[in-house]
Amino acid sequence: MFSRKVSIALRALIVVTALIVCGVIGVFLGYNYVISQNARFKTLEKSIANGEMVINQDTPGAVMIVIHSGDTTGDIAESLKNAGLIKNTLTFSIMSKFNGFDGGYLAGTHFLTSDLTYDEMMYLLCQEPEVVRITFPEGITYQQIKVKLKEAGLSFNEAHLDECMNSPDLFVNYPFVSAISKNENRDFILSGYLFPDTYDFDMNASEEEIISTFLRNMNTKFYDEFYERAEKLGMSVDEVITLASLIQMETTDKTDMLYVSAVFHNRLASEDPDMQFLGSCASINYLREQAGMSHVWAATAQDLEWDSPYNTYRNRGLPPGPICMPSLDAIQAALYPEPNCNFMYFCAKGDGRTAFAVTKEEHDANVEKYKDNWNDDPSGHDEGPATTEGEED
Repeated sequence: MFSRKVSIALRALIVVTALIVCGVIGVFLGYNYVISQNARFKTLEKSIANGEMVINQDTPGAVMIVIHSGDTTGDIAESLKNAGLIKNTLTFSIMSKFNGFDGGYLAGTHFLTSDLTYDEMMYLLCQEPEVVRITFPEGITYQQIKVKLKEAGLSFNEAHLDECMNSPDLFVNYPFVSAISKNENRDFILSGYLFPDTYDFDMNASEEEIISTFLRNMNTKFYDEFYERAEKLGMSVDEVITLASLIQMETTDKTDMLYVSAVFHNRLASEDPDMQFLGSCASINYLREQAGMSHVWAATAQDLEWDSPYNTYRNRGLPPGPICMPSLDAIQAALYPEPNCNFMYFCAKGDGRTAFAVTKEEHDANVEKYKDNWNDDPSGHDEGPATTEGEED
């Protein structure tokens, strides 16, 4: 009886001892793994910072991995396996959890190579995704924006991007979008609101994400006081942006913008129906661009007869929507025109500045004085035949 109890006690002691030994070994191995892991990741971090381990689309053997918002570690592991980068998704998932990477993977486009270890892949997928930096100049049109996006290598569906531009309900969290007038003559509803600036885009950004990137910036640029000022002027935000787009395309000089704005405001407020035609060549050039034609300095007789609601020579008031993406300077000029200004006409001097006039006779004299300079304009605009009848830009 005694010997059996001793035997049981010995076995129990051996089991407990074994468990303690295993625990100690496990702690020791785990501690060493963590220490070595930290060392590896510090080496990785240093290599990336020094540019020694930069993997992008130009790296030989680079494989593109796109992490979508909401992807789990399992989804990512499956993508890696399908791309031929790993063989075992379960091993990757277990290591990811043990290494503490779960929840740290960043949505976007990443590039990896097959010679990387699982740890290295995990670490790189937690770094900022590959982006494309694009600068959009002030006064750019939506069509030109699409060209720049394509040239930069972004992968998007042009037809779907167009649909997004005409689907303001997708972006109602921006107050200026909710206030856009529903005009069936408008080319693209969100035109004018893709704020011109420098942006970083993910190479595989969705069409909605592309538009949202622009609108988020626009939301920060259109200050609360602008809404109050527009209301004080008796204008909607959409009318302000439309007017700003005309100002933007008429001049890039900040001072002249204020006077050009005053001319347009004066015409819009005029009791003379004939003066309510804004007569802006910027609207003509917008139409010419849509038709694949070059810009002109002065509208031709044929241009003046263009049958379009965007033709400000044939239609009173503002066009149905913005003709370009105006700058902050142009928006401010639209909201704060030069005060106490009675100019009703303007024309280009050909040197980047603008000549203003109160009467038609003064304006015609300015056109005659400066039209010969238009051929030599350093900005590279094409000159069209200057018109005196209806020439009110």
